[in-house]
Amino acid sequence: MKKIIALALGLTLGAVACAQEPYPFISTPVAEFNEPWALEFLPDGRLLVTEKSGSIQLVTQDGKKTEVAGAPEVAYAGQGGLGDIKLHPDFATNKVVYISYVEAGDNDTSGAVVAKGTLDLAKPAVEGLEVIWRALPKVTGGIHFSHRILFDAEGHMFVSAGERNNNAENPDMAPGQKLDNNLGKILRLDDNGKPAAGNPFAAQGGIAAEVWSMGHRNPLGLAFDPTGQLWNIEMAPRGGDELNQVMAGANFGYPYLSNGNHYNGKIIPDHDTDTSGKYNAPKAWWNPVISPSSLMFYTGDKFTAWQGNAFISGLSSMSIIRVTVNAQTGAAAEAQRFVMGKRMRGLKQGPDGNIWAIEDGMGGRLLKLSPRP
Repeated sequence: MKKIIALALGLTLGAVACAQEPYPFISTPVAEFNEPWALEFLPDGRLLVTEKSGSIQLVTQDGKKTEVAGAPEVAYAGQGGLGDIKLHPDFATNKVVYISYVEAGDNDTSGAVVAKGTLDLAKPAVEGLEVIWRALPKVTGGIHFSHRILFDAEGHMFVSAGERNNNAENPDMAPGQKLDNNLGKILRLDDNGKPAAGNPFAAQGGIAAEVWSMGHRNPLGLAFDPTGQLWNIEMAPRGGDELNQVMAGANFGYPYLSNGNHYNGKIIPDHDTDTSGKYNAPKAWWNPVISPSSLMFYTGDKFTAWQGNAFISGLSSMSIIRVTVNAQTGAAAEAQRFVMGKRMRGLKQGPDGNIWAIEDGMGGRLLKLSPRP
């Protein structure tokens, strides 16, 4: 019954959003890319945009593009390729940049990695790029790499690792529920890719020492709210995309629990059936799915009514979804859906307080969303 109610709610929200046009922002196209995946602002206001096939573009806010040399060789297939890009918190002085991508392994396997290098903007080029973290084990198949990167105020690096759809329909073998691997997890590392001090499973040593939370499926968005609380957005199976408030040591239940079901029709118990107290339920979820691809919290002064709201880019929903979040209780709910007409891959608040977005796929555009006069 709950999934039927959610279906009706999703259709209603979509209808309400469409009825609210024109939206309170103007969408201005700035540049086009081939399968853009992530965007990051430099201190001078220019942007770095990754393209999944393996290139990094340096982009001015008026759309002039320059390819950055030194991008890594990537395993470009399925959902794999070049992924996220993030500046070190002290980038202004050390020029260090982090790049996630998919590398090939033996016997047709692959896996996500994070590499660290120095960005010389005068050339422009990434130099001295070195892999500092790997998703293990490498497995076959080309989906659910996740590999989003996020730094906290203390300089810890969080990395999301998807479960790679590896034995998802056999819970006894599901990697996200085991600590002998780092798939289906969110990891907390230092800026050299090693387990950060104080992680919840540090006493077990080895790969378990990297883990911050577990039981994830395909976590494609990581963001801190204005209070510093970590959140993630992830693709569930058939139904049940999740927005999660991520606590140290939390287990979000996949594949034991989900508000969706397996693609082969096999039922997964909903989160509200759990009586064990071992698993964390999402703060908001969607059925029909929105196919989330990134997450941000708005803190700027261009859209003052949206301060503290979460924003999610959606692929199959071709939308940007605004979510209200109560920082004290963690309650979250969809407030508005902006139907963009294109698969949306990423969002970023700009230094100017505008919201910047990238579309998915060939010819995907960089858009600046600024307040409507």
